Amino acid sequence: MASENGEKLDLSFNAVPDPKPNKEWVLLSLRVISFLATASATLLMALNKQTKNLVVATIGTTPVTIPLTAKFNHTPAFIFFVIVNGIASVYSLMVIAVDILGPQYDYKGLRLGLIAILDVMIMALAATGDGAATFMAELGRNGNSHARWEKICDKFEAYCNRGGGALVASFIGIILLLVVTVMSITKLLKLNRI
Repeated sequence: MASENGEKLDLSFNAVPDPKPNKEWVLLSLRVISFLATASATLLMALNKQTKNLVVATIGTTPVTIPLTAKFNHTPAFIFFVIVNGIASVYSLMVIAVDILGPQYDYKGLRLGLIAILDVMIMALAATGDGAATFMAELGRNGNSHARWEKICDKFEAYCNRGGGALVASFIGIILLLVVTVMSITKLLKLNRI
């Protein structure tokens, strides 16, 4: 098509959609799911509490019972688990906000580099919290006959089941954090090749 002064006008449109999903949305949705997993693990463990009346002694034929409470804050490993998953949740929420608002304020890929480094640190921190909590959960479920530590999950079943659910949610969050970390590092490497 020609215009009045002899120049060609290109009026073609590229109507073929890109068959690949946008990796930005995939990464953002994985971050959202990771946030939901770590936040639910934090809340589930932080609100985990069970009280039962247990027999502690017998006087004659009369059992003496007292109410005993199992809470997450009775074990330092569970406290660390709650803190670490809370940090991972807040970090994921902040990075979601930066992913949505940040590209317009990026300076030569500095945002991507900083996010990739922090992703690795948060994933490692969350893995240590999960490792510590998993050890204590196994000890509570099975005890340790060599150290003569009794198991408590036969007495506080609901407490142990909720703690196990928190661990499962947190491990899902760690797996997603691992995938997000790999994706953010490859995104950074592709940016540096250009």
